[in-house]
Amino acid sequence: MEQNVYLDKTKLDEIESMVNSLIESMDIDGMKAKLRDLNDKQMEEGFWDDTESAQKTIKEFNHYNRKIENLKSLTDEISSLKDLLEIMEMEGDYSSYKDFKDDLIKLEKHAEDFKIATLLNDKYDDNDVILQIHAGAGGTEAQDWASMLLRMYTRYCEQKGFSAEILDLQKEDEAGIKSATLLIKGDSCYGYLKGEKGVHRLVRISPFDSNKRRHTSFSSVDVYPELEDVEDVDIKPEDLKIDTYRSSGAGGQHVNTTDSAVRITHIPTGVVVQCQNERSQIQNRETAMKLLKAKLISLAQEEQKEAIEDLSGNYSQIAWGSQIRSYVFQPYTMVKDHRTNEEIGDVESVMDGNLDPFINAYLQSKVK
Repeated sequence: MEQNVYLDKTKLDEIESMVNSLIESMDIDGMKAKLRDLNDKQMEEGFWDDTESAQKTIKEFNHYNRKIENLKSLTDEISSLKDLLEIMEMEGDYSSYKDFKDDLIKLEKHAEDFKIATLLNDKYDDNDVILQIHAGAGGTEAQDWASMLLRMYTRYCEQKGFSAEILDLQKEDEAGIKSATLLIKGDSCYGYLKGEKGVHRLVRISPFDSNKRRHTSFSSVDVYPELEDVEDVDIKPEDLKIDTYRSSGAGGQHVNTTDSAVRITHIPTGVVVQCQNERSQIQNRETAMKLLKAKLISLAQEEQKEAIEDLSGNYSQIAWGSQIRSYVFQPYTMVKDHRTNEEIGDVESVMDGNLDPFINAYLQSKVK
C-alpha cells in the first residue's frame, strides 16, 4: 500500500507541476480582463439592438469563461486530492484510497485535456466548422463507408458537446451516401477537428459482397473554419454556375415539391458547394455562398502553405492512396493514424466517436 501511495503522490506532483507550467504560459490576467470587458459590454444599453454583434460577444464571453472555469476546476481537483492524501498519511487510514485512486485517474485525463486545449491557439481554432464527407471510388461499399464516417463524427460531436447540423446530404438508394456537409458548432471545434482533413481508408469483409471477400474503401473528409466576416472575398457573378433542384433531405412540407436546394459551382477553381437544409431557395443560396467563400479562402491559404512546404521538401499531397488513417475490421481490428502512428485496437469505440486519442496525438505532434 505504501509503495502505491508513494507512486500516486509522485503522479499527483507531476500533474500539478504540468498544470502550473501551463498556467505560467497563459495570460490568465489578460483573459480575466477580457472577460470583464465582455461582461460590461453585455450590460450596455442597446446591446441587443444588433443581434448578430450581440451573439458574437456572448460567444466570445462563453469561450473565455469556460477556460477560466475549467482552470479553476482543475486546480480545485488538485488541491482536494492533495488534502485527502495528506489526511490519509497523517491518520494512517487508507480506507479512502480507492476513491482517491479513481479521482486521480480522472484528474490525469482532465489535465491532459486541458493541456491539449492550450495548443488551440491558431488563427481559426475558435471558429465553428464546415465538415464535408465524400465517398471515393467503389460504389456501394465506399458510399456505406461515407455514411459510417458521418455517424462517427456525429457521435464525436455529441461526446464533446458540439452541435452538428446537416446542411446537405446526398443519399444513395441502395445504401450509404455520396456526400454530406455538416455545420459543427462548439468551443474551439475547428481547432480539434482541423486534423481530420484527408483520406480515410476502410478495410473489411463487405456486407455487400456475396462471396464475403475483403474490400478496401476510401472516403475523403474536408474541414474548413466557418468564417464570420467574408465580405472581402471577390467572387464575380459570371464565375458562378448556379443550379437548383428538389431537396431530398429534411425540410418539412417543401421537400420534393419545390426546387429549393441550391448547387453553386465556382468555374475558375471547380469548387462545388450545395445546400438543401433550409426551407427556401433564398436561404439555401445564402448558406451555399457562405460555404463557397469559406472554401475559397481555405483553398488559397492551403495553396500558400503547400507551396512553402514544397520548397522545404516536406510537401505531402492529400489524395487517394495517401490516407491519413486506416480503419481495419478484418482480419484483425485496429485503427491507425499514419501521421502520428497512434493506434487503437477497439475499432468499434472509434466508430462510436472515440477520436480524442488521434486528435490529441495530432495536435501534440504539431508543436514538436
